[in-house]
Amino acid sequence: MRQWLVKKALQRYWRLTRALTLGVQGVVFDDAGQVLLVRHGYRPGWHFPGGGVEANETIQVSLERELKEEAGVEIASPPQLLGIYANFRSFPSDHIALFVLDEWRQPTVPKPNAEIAEIDFFDQSGLPEGTVPAVHRRLREIADNSPISPDW
Repeated sequence: MRQWLVKKALQRYWRLTRALTLGVQGVVFDDAGQVLLVRHGYRPGWHFPGGGVEANETIQVSLERELKEEAGVEIASPPQLLGIYANFRSFPSDHIALFVLDEWRQPTVPKPNAEIAEIDFFDQSGLPEGTVPAVHRRLREIADNSPISPDW
């Protein structure tokens, strides 16, 4: 719990002192076409798993770390970049790099904790109540092969 509190405090500090913040998220589909979503303990809604890119960390390493930490997902082949989105509604100069995973494995599912309250796969036609609008928009972009919006 202490480590989680320190991480949250540092994230708030970085948001105040950095000109740009960058996050990564991964879209993970199972064999049935269901999408993996997480519900955080510190913010409302269901989201793709992911998090912030740390100092001296590549986007790829950050994606691997966040997927493993939040959902127990290990990347088995290079993920495909869907787009880089401006997330200015949440914070000025915040960006999210979103990747789609073609091959992955999930040897273990992490138990709920202070950061991740729930992890589950959902049918795209029946996403859980509280799924954030950005998830709906990104899934439409993927399903329709429509133009990628620049905004999260």
